[in-house]
Amino acid sequence: MIQAVIRNLLSNAIKFTPNNGIIKLTTQTRANDVLFSVFDNGVGVDEIQLGNLFKDGNYYSKKGTNNEGGTGLGLILCKEFIEKHGGKIWAQHKSNKETGKKKEF
Repeated sequence: MIQAVIRNLLSNAIKFTPNNGIIKLTTQTRANDVLFSVFDNGVGVDEIQLGNLFKDGNYYSKKGTNNEGGTGLGLILCKEFIEKHGGKIWAQHKSNKETGKKKEF
């Protein structure tokens, strides 16, 4: 399940980051967990949708930078998988002066 989450987060970063954009992956081992982050300088989402990305029944989908489609289910499944492992997942804008999304669990 964790591999599926990482694959989906990376796929989203690639899908929504322009050619020659920046995608940065980081991991940090902490006392009781591991923090995995994906930073990118992609198109992002507006503030309203940002708060709804992981809510069941609220499927948010938009075209990627090269017009790729999606179902809107990926992040909801990621949330369910992460929570089954006792973790948390979220997204935010402009973390540490980097434009883009930050997804951690």
